[in-house]
Amino acid sequence: MSEETRCAFAHPLARAEALAGPEPRDRISLRDHIVEVEIGAFQAERGVTQRLSFNVVVEVVPLSGEIDDDVDRILSYDRVTEAIAAELAAERLNLLETLAERIADRILTEPQACKVFVRIEKLDRGPGALGVEIVRVGAAQGPGDLSAPTAERPQIIYLSNAAITAPHLPGWLDQLETADAPLVFCVGLPDDERPKAGQTQAQRRIDLLAIEQNAWLLAARAPRLEVVSSRTELDWAMKNGQSVVWAPSRIVLDAVDGPEVTPNNAPALAAWFAKNANAVGLLVIGAEAPDAGEVPVTVSPAETEVLPR
Repeated sequence: MSEETRCAFAHPLARAEALAGPEPRDRISLRDHIVEVEIGAFQAERGVTQRLSFNVVVEVVPLSGEIDDDVDRILSYDRVTEAIAAELAAERLNLLETLAERIADRILTEPQACKVFVRIEKLDRGPGALGVEIVRVGAAQGPGDLSAPTAERPQIIYLSNAAITAPHLPGWLDQLETADAPLVFCVGLPDDERPKAGQTQAQRRIDLLAIEQNAWLLAARAPRLEVVSSRTELDWAMKNGQSVVWAPSRIVLDAVDGPEVTPNNAPALAAWFAKNANAVGLLVIGAEAPDAGEVPVTVSPAETEVLPR
């Protein structure tokens, strides 16, 4: 078997390596991702599902500086599987070629992606796998603005300490989870005494970490809630219907245009986050309403059993 033929039938990663230019590129890959879906131009393919196998390799712009084990610094694998799921959900297609083009186009909208190899194979239409493979090139710009808000529009709920310990908390969660928007909970400083640093920036970090301790206390009281700290975690949770508690240190400290308020004013910090995340609304339970700009704010006492809609 010639090298050209071997490469043609190898994994797209081998194609990427064979076609590599003089400048080194980093790559991420998805192998043997199988989805069952209705697709095909033949009448026999209508009204039935069949298995598709996806193999994708994305060449990305190398990062400048250290990665620092930071998930927000890289192109997440979730972006690749989400691109596949989104195009499969958009409409029924006849051709694998169309599906491959749309997946490649969607992946190449990611700031880091510069070239993508997409192979899609039908596993149930013959004695072997029948498929297509395409290579597309984009105009990568680099990691992008890591402080940019997620595309999803969440509902932000601020809970005072009285609200965190309220007996109505499980019932509130049941009520809130009937809403269409993903839920992100914010909390403030705990009532316990905190260390005093005597220096502004050090105290800010101490206070943000204290808020995160309070976030974990809330998650312990409401196990259905996950604590998240990064943009990537937040984005994934909202896209997958997971209600979360915001641990603010990472996003606040990394923000290009960070909040002017201190962690002591936790409702105002929640309002900053709501504006930054383009939230559909901010519900404040057990505290006074902060200024959230164009984000609608609703206030409810911590003693209430039924939350306002």
